[in-house]
This record gives sequence, C-alpha cells and structure tokens, in this order.
Amino acid sequence: MVYLLVKALWISSRRYVHIITAETIAIAVELVRLVHTPELDAFRDTLAGALLLGKVFSPWNMLAYSLGIGLVALHDCCLSAKKLAS
Repeated sequence: MVYLLVKALWISSRRYVHIITAETIAIAVELVRLVHTPELDAFRDTLAGALLLGKVFSPWNMLAYSLGIGLVALHDCCLSAKKLAS
C-alpha cells in the first residue's frame, strides 16, 4: 500500500526512488512505535491511532514491510515490461 501511494504521488520518479521512499516511510512508522509519550499513547488508544501507528514494535514487521514492498515493486516492473512489449 505504501509503495502504491508513493508511486501515485510521484508518478515521474524512477522505481528505485519509489522503493526507497516506501521503505523509509514503513520503517519510520515502525520505529515510531518505540516512542512513548502521553499524547502518542493516547492517540494509539483510538482506532485511528491503532491503525496508523500500531501499538507494539516488532522487527519482524520491518521484514514483512520490505518483503511486501519488494513483491509489489517486482509486480510493477513485470507489468511495465508487459506494457512496453505490447
């Protein structure tokens, strides 16, 4: 989802820029889970906060984000190659 959002916002950028930007955003969101302030914790207790920021840090999530972004970028590359071939 992050990769596609980045691609939609920066259509003219190169694919590697989309990948690096999406990875940076995904990892930053995961690292924010390590920060605990009363305001952030209060926001995390809401539905929107839980969906946007999450509650628990997990390094496995960063691996999952990287894998997901890589697979979507690969799929995007394959679709682009098919479009150019036809």
